[in-house]
Amino acid sequence: MSTRNEKEINERRLAHEIRTALDAGANALPADVTERLAAARRIALSRKKAQAVATVPQLAIAGMQTADFGEDDSPLHRAGSWLRRLGLVWTLVALAAGLAGIYHWQQQKRVDELADVDAAMLLDDLPPTAYADQGFHVFLKRGQ
Repeated sequence: MSTRNEKEINERRLAHEIRTALDAGANALPADVTERLAAARRIALSRKKAQAVATVPQLAIAGMQTADFGEDDSPLHRAGSWLRRLGLVWTLVALAAGLAGIYHWQQQKRVDELADVDAAMLLDDLPPTAYADQGFHVFLKRGQ
């Protein structure tokens, strides 16, 4: 497990070093190149968001969360984040209610079975004390 943590730390360090180098190199670019890169980034993000919006119903059915494509702080993005969390909470509530329902159903089924046994025993010709007698159990075993 520590190997996995060390690998994650090394990957994060490498990502930080790459980001630092790219930021330093971006400052040296001419203004027109910087503007073209910014425009290309905006176009790519808008396409990715449109693609993500198209796949949200499919992913919601499968119970998966969509990936976050950029740091969008718009109210719509925040509302979507809350809706995903609310969907997860409702899923957990439905799961808990289902499990509680199954438990209650099984307990009721067991009570009904015991009531049937009790009713059969009380309606039988033998008195209930016969079932408690050890000799009666021996008699039943030999009779089979």
